[in-house]
Amino acid sequence: NPLLRLMEYSLPEVMLMPLSPYIAFSGNCAAAIAFYQQALGAELLHKITWGEMPQNSQDAEDGCPSGQHLAADGIAHASLRIADGILMLSDSPSSKMERYAGFTIVLDPKDVIEGKRWFDGLADGGQIEMAWQETFWAHGFGKVIDRFGVPWMVNVVKEP
Repeated sequence: NPLLRLMEYSLPEVMLMPLSPYIAFSGNCAAAIAFYQQALGAELLHKITWGEMPQNSQDAEDGCPSGQHLAADGIAHASLRIADGILMLSDSPSSKMERYAGFTIVLDPKDVIEGKRWFDGLADGGQIEMAWQETFWAHGFGKVIDRFGVPWMVNVVKEP
C-alpha cells in the first residue's frame, strides 16, 4: 500500500519554523480572548486596547496615525499561548468578515483527551465540519468553525 509506505517514511531531521497566526476581529476580540482561554486553556501573555496606546501629538486625533477610528476598549494587540504556540489577535475596522477563508488553524494536542477537550470547547456555539474521530493518520481528528467564524483542525497524529 503506497499510503502506508508514505506514513512509514520519516525525515532524519525536521526543521520547525516559528509561525504565529494573527487573527483580526470586528470588535469582538475581547470576547474571543475569553472564549479561547476557556475552550483551549489559552494563557493571555499581552493585551493592549486602542485607548491604552501611547498618544503622540503627531498622531491623528484618535491616537491612531492611520486615521482609523477605533473604539477605546477595542483590542489593539493581544497574544495568547496555546500549548507551545502563540496566537496573536486584535480588533480591526477592516475585518468586517462574515466568514474567514483561505486558512485553517491546526492544533496538535499532546493526547486524545486534550484534543477532544479542545475540539469540544471550540465547537461550543460553532459549527462542526468533521466530527471528532479516529482516522488512518490520527488517534483523534476533527474540523470546526468556532463561534467567531475561525476555522480550526484538532489533530492528534499517529506516530509511525
